[in-house]
Amino acid sequence: MTDGEHPKSETTRRGFLTAGIAAVAGSTIAAADAAQPARSDASGGAGDAAAEPFWGMHQGGIATKPQSHTYFAALDLVTTSRDDVVKLLRLWTQAAARMNQGQPIAPFAQTEKAYASAAPDTTTVTTVSDNQPKQTSVTLPDSGESLELPPARLTVTFGFGSGLFVKDGKDRYDLAKHRPEAFVDLPRFVGDQLVATHSGGDLSVQACADDPQVAFHAVRQLARLADGIAEIHWTQSGFIPNFGPKRTSRNLMGFRDGTNNPSVVDVALMDKVIWVGEEGPDWLRGGSYLVARRIRIALEHWDRTNIGFQEQTVGRQKASGAPLGKAHEFDAVDLKATDRNGDPIIPENSHIRLAAAASNDGAQILRRPYSYNDGVNFTAERWPPWRQGMEYDAGLFFLAYQRDVRTGFIKIFDRMSKLDMMNQFATHIGGGFFAVPRGAKEGEYIGQALFESA
Repeated sequence: MTDGEHPKSETTRRGFLTAGIAAVAGSTIAAADAAQPARSDASGGAGDAAAEPFWGMHQGGIATKPQSHTYFAALDLVTTSRDDVVKLLRLWTQAAARMNQGQPIAPFAQTEKAYASAAPDTTTVTTVSDNQPKQTSVTLPDSGESLELPPARLTVTFGFGSGLFVKDGKDRYDLAKHRPEAFVDLPRFVGDQLVATHSGGDLSVQACADDPQVAFHAVRQLARLADGIAEIHWTQSGFIPNFGPKRTSRNLMGFRDGTNNPSVVDVALMDKVIWVGEEGPDWLRGGSYLVARRIRIALEHWDRTNIGFQEQTVGRQKASGAPLGKAHEFDAVDLKATDRNGDPIIPENSHIRLAAAASNDGAQILRRPYSYNDGVNFTAERWPPWRQGMEYDAGLFFLAYQRDVRTGFIKIFDRMSKLDMMNQFATHIGGGFFAVPRGAKEGEYIGQALFESA
């Protein structure tokens, strides 16, 4: 048998497995809420107190208070059928709504009954040998690792990549004419070292929760439901340390991260800078645009840098988080302040100066960054003394939402990529850009208006 070949029994088993998961998930998820009240199935759990709302105008996980863990996946569509994509989005929406409440994607109590009434090819049949009887096993639609765990404020946020509209010059699903005007391709920025295997994607799924297993479980189930329709292209996990409700968390560089974020409780501000409005197509109004970037930080280089230079690079004091020249974290940033020599107190190429709305014609984005730590790898430094060796594969998983990427991330980061002092420590090595549809009402599926308009 050559590489790439599979024994006939394995091919059959995989086909049965795929059909089994889809059949049971499709037949039980749709009726799950009517069949039993929330959290009454065999999953147990700790109640709904920690559950975030799923249905609504906006998808969860954007204006939601950041959870402590994320698991993000970008997937490539492998089907040529538009009906398959719609089927997947229906299943994903129903499954996410259940997991959002701490439930498995289909009630375990109904699984055996569903299999008993399903078609013969919804079971996994394996013949051990010619001298042994066939053994039939049931593959549960939910892998079960989050059973008895509370919802942990889980949110699942879905995005559409450019490949949903056109990929390799092909309009696979007759959606090209519905690509929003603002959904432009991101330019190549100065210093980008994006790795193809960790960039792009036709669909995105971001699960955020206060328990890492709950977040991973959610993406895992959605990936299983996608079998035969979409496959994972890249993933990224991340975490935020718990500094308490009144303190801004610190990133791996030791600085507070997110101090100047727009307030999510300011409805008018969110409508102005985050949510797509009347300028966008119907399916995207109330949605947003997501830029995801995997930014590796040269922590070894950073750790050899004195604190004064670190503070000049960021533009803030490390201990307090206050802007240079101020006493408290949330003191207003004064970009005009100078020292007794007439030099800017906040350096002209500091991170916060270049990122400030005042430096970018008022442009703002909503940042939901997570730190990541993926072990170590080999590197050769780009700066003297040109050390070579092992370094942490760690840094920032940058996630930013905005109403229009042209006046948001692109406008802000174009200058930062050229001038920011932080660039000597930070390298963008992956990520993607996704249109995030508005939320769904009960009975709808995510992106329904897009496919109906097409």
